[in-house]
Amino acid sequence: MPTLPQLKVQQAVEILNEKDIDLWLTFVRETSVNPDPVLPLIYGDDSITRRSFLLIHKSGETIAIIARIDADTARNNGAYQQVLVSDASIRDLLLSTLDRLDPRSIAINISQSDVLADGLSVGLYQILLSLLKGTPYEERLVSAEAVIGALNGRKIPREVERIRDAVAETEAIYQVTYEFLKPGKTEIDVANFMHQQIKDRGLDVAWTYEGCPAVNSGPDSPVGHAAPGSIQLERGHIVHFDFGVKKSGFCSDIQRVVYLLKPGESQAPQAVQFGFDTVRKAVEAARSVMKPGVTGFEVDKAARQVIVEAGFPEYKYATGHQLGRHAHDGGGILGPDWEVYTGLVHTALEAGQVYTIEPGLAVPGYGYIGLEEDVVVTENGAVYLGEPQQAIILR
Repeated sequence: MPTLPQLKVQQAVEILNEKDIDLWLTFVRETSVNPDPVLPLIYGDDSITRRSFLLIHKSGETIAIIARIDADTARNNGAYQQVLVSDASIRDLLLSTLDRLDPRSIAINISQSDVLADGLSVGLYQILLSLLKGTPYEERLVSAEAVIGALNGRKIPREVERIRDAVAETEAIYQVTYEFLKPGKTEIDVANFMHQQIKDRGLDVAWTYEGCPAVNSGPDSPVGHAAPGSIQLERGHIVHFDFGVKKSGFCSDIQRVVYLLKPGESQAPQAVQFGFDTVRKAVEAARSVMKPGVTGFEVDKAARQVIVEAGFPEYKYATGHQLGRHAHDGGGILGPDWEVYTGLVHTALEAGQVYTIEPGLAVPGYGYIGLEEDVVVTENGAVYLGEPQQAIILR
């Protein structure tokens, strides 16, 4: 069976032809210290030590110019047909390869908008220019943003299944956590319980350990990328979660909402129920318009409009982001046309992309309601990768 890097390199060749780019060049060094985000896609998770080049040509030819100590790893991952070993110098091997291929365009990993496509450090960029000085190739460098955005965004079936597996693990941890919730326990108590579940299942967190999960109990808990605090769970309060795991190299990212019933209550108060129903409608409004060709701005507008028309303030963040090897996986964003998103919201959705959908609102006196679902874009629309939360969980 082909390795995942082999399959993604084959996909990269198709994308180079689609984008009419002759050669994609990835230049790295000491990747265990400062890794290029594309390495897991096209090489695997093994580190590269000295200056090395990974070259993918639109003809299908793939070449690794790499230090002798890393050569066996490059051969074993199966993605590179030629492994050229460098010792004291790498320049001659690079230039002789470029002379043979004579590419009209050379894509390198620089981008002003996509973090996944901006893995070439300033120092390595300067070194690359010095290596190419006096050759025609220094004038042929272009950004690899379009290539990397497509390669990372268009998940192949094996990648989608790994995300689906991470979603299933997350849902299982949520189920046992709901039973653990009791008034008097603190947000930190709940987070510690969930961390133990992650450890017991041999998983990892999808983002920073301290903030995964986020646990927000009641109206005074800070919502966002903050660590759980000492606030105690109380009856009559909403408990909101933002949580994901990493399994087999891929992440989930899911938000859930619980209401702790007061004595005598059998259902959530009307204000809480209305808030939940509004967020649920916003999630579905976004999902219903998601299909190839639609922009992230259009998806965000559909969700945001539901929240505002229900009388709530608009949320001050994007409706969703891409999901994959990272919880925030670069590429297009489902968001408003704000300067901070540098135009990524006008990127068209493509089949194979996996996104989160995560609108939210605050219910005064009760807490925050945020739902987050993970979906994959198909030719026929967006499909949930797990079971969406359809009703408030009551405890």
